[in-house]
Amino acid sequence: MIAVKRRIYKEKRRKRDRQGREKALLAAATRLFAAQGYEATTTREIAAAARCAEGLIHRYFQGKAGLLGAMVKAELSRNGCDRLDEHVPAPRFEDEILRLVHWEVERVWSEREFLRVMIPQLLKASDLGREGGQLIPHAHRAEAIVERLKLHKQCRSMPPEQIEALAQLISTVGFVFGFLRPEVLHHDRTRSKEAAGAMVRSLMRSSGTASSAGGESSEYTVRRASPAELTKLAT
Repeated sequence: MIAVKRRIYKEKRRKRDRQGREKALLAAATRLFAAQGYEATTTREIAAAARCAEGLIHRYFQGKAGLLGAMVKAELSRNGCDRLDEHVPAPRFEDEILRLVHWEVERVWSEREFLRVMIPQLLKASDLGREGGQLIPHAHRAEAIVERLKLHKQCRSMPPEQIEALAQLISTVGFVFGFLRPEVLHHDRTRSKEAAGAMVRSLMRSSGTASSAGGESSEYTVRRASPAELTKLAT
């Protein structure tokens, strides 16, 4: 009986140790691929950064290409766990749009290292075509935003194509201000969020709507825009 318990304990410990080493190798690979490029990074460098034996990369992932595939799988899994419908929608539609934009900027910001790795790979691997774009979580994000928007009372009467267009707009703004602008213009996290919010406010005002009546308080100072007017900006 004691021998059985010891064997079970050793098996559990071995499993935990492997999971820890796999996690360390994935984290090290992501950092090095993002900083140096996939082709320029060697498995020896990855193993050294993770403080693991180089042979474990081939044992666990069947080489560097397998590490890249595991990175994609882990990122898509993590992204899928981020459920937008767990939060109560904001009372005002404008506040809901701005909150979604800020969430998207934050989310994409957290994925910058992964995107630095994957975007060059997709640009080089032209044979992947449209299917390759699905490897980036951003490609699936609009679907989650659509479901979130459907929870708001002002979207219940909107045609599906308008909700889809608005979701694509929010997703794109998050990608641009969460990744592209920080990479090109070196904006920090706070500045990126502020710039995204300012642009969305400007778009709302340019829709030609009047200021909200009744002195409604809001976290954001914006003019009231109908869902249909907002989605015109994305089509």
